Amino acid sequence: MNNSNTKKSDIQSVRFIKDVSIGSINPNALISDETRAAQTKLLNKCLNDYPKGFIIGKDISIGRYMLGEHELTMQKTTYHIGFSRKPVWLVEEEKNARN
Repeated sequence: MNNSNTKKSDIQSVRFIKDVSIGSINPNALISDETRAAQTKLLNKCLNDYPKGFIIGKDISIGRYMLGEHELTMQKTTYHIGFSRKPVWLVEEEKNARN
């Protein structure tokens, strides 16, 4: 099977999409290094744990702000991760977040 057919069959098997954002474009809510590391950890978990997801899309948002004489540029990248089914570990994390 060639590579284009493999990607087509992967897309057809997507039943759940998880959006994972890294970064922020809100100058009033700057994110810490720990928060950015947690965002990256979630992305890696989506791509490496079972069931393995794959990136089906990516959005990049850029914010430019003037603070006095200084220009602040911020970026947020949102990855759309496709799964054949919703991962059990994600269901468990959502339950824990509600409690």
